[in-house]
Amino acid sequence: MNHLGIDVGKRKCRTAIKDDRGKILDEFFFGNDKNGIDNLLSRIQANETSHTITTTTTQAVLESTGNMWIRIHDTLEENGIDTLLANPYKTKIIAEAKIKSDKLDARILSDLLRTDLIYESYVPKQEDRDKRSLVRHRITLSRTKTKLINKVHSILDKYDYKTGLTDIFGISGIEWLKSLLSMVSPIDRIILTTSIESIQTINQQIDVVSKEISKYACRKDKDVKVLLSITGIDIFSAMLISSEIVDVKRFSTPWKLVSYAGLAPSTRESAGKTITGRITKQGSPWLRWILVQCALTAVKYDAHLRTFYDRIKNRKGHGKAIVATAKELLVIIWYMLTRNELYRYMNKQRYQQKLRKLEHH
Repeated sequence: MNHLGIDVGKRKCRTAIKDDRGKILDEFFFGNDKNGIDNLLSRIQANETSHTITTTTTQAVLESTGNMWIRIHDTLEENGIDTLLANPYKTKIIAEAKIKSDKLDARILSDLLRTDLIYESYVPKQEDRDKRSLVRHRITLSRTKTKLINKVHSILDKYDYKTGLTDIFGISGIEWLKSLLSMVSPIDRIILTTSIESIQTINQQIDVVSKEISKYACRKDKDVKVLLSITGIDIFSAMLISSEIVDVKRFSTPWKLVSYAGLAPSTRESAGKTITGRITKQGSPWLRWILVQCALTAVKYDAHLRTFYDRIKNRKGHGKAIVATAKELLVIIWYMLTRNELYRYMNKQRYQQKLRKLEHH
């Protein structure tokens, strides 16, 4: 068998092909585009037939680098080449190498594959990746909206304008904001006008994406209905958690899921003692973020999680207590999804409201 290591770049990738004995059969650059990947396939096929009497097979490995690996990975898989995705955090031999180059990385990936030392990352199906992209896009829109909202508030604070309206970005609030345009400087008028228009546009975009998320959740994802039984989790957060976990069965214990979310405490050994530190933050930032948001809501309305939160807050403060609650929430989620059970302390009336809202879409 030939072993193919690929160091992925945005426009240019480096690959090294070795045989079972570690001999380099081929090394070359190729473009991270259709023509470049077609060239890669041709070189792979040539090396499968030219160095042995009988045709051999090829196994490939590449690092998880943003979204740049997806096109290469999927094309290789479609052409019958077993392709692994290496976890960049675990591939320490590359991260800790004193000499860093594309050529070195491609060779080492090939050697790690040849000696069965690749720490493999999970690759979701295309459908699951699409669902994940949709949910993450909504987060991007929401964060953009938040920046614009903060810009509007900074202008209001500058002129000390206040209102009794609870939502200044609702219909009445927008009318009030527009009434202020003639009362601010020309530059602030431009900033305020464009910010208001952008917020209205983003609200429409968020509504479109949210409706699609709800439709997707209703017809595709049974896990979402289980997650909705938890206090503090709505349709969007349930969909995000589900899309990040994909399949809870790939985590044999709840602590592996906690580690995947980057909520596990870091540890180091010194003088024979194990010292526990801050959370690692190595894992899915999206899953970690939404769990903290859900925990902030849950501790207000869920007596069970509130008790857990208060116990830690009294000793370590709010910040650590919320992170610990987010971790506890994820452990609960693992057991619920594994056993296909609803939340033990759920508010039944609120849960039925969530289901009706989900089915409405």
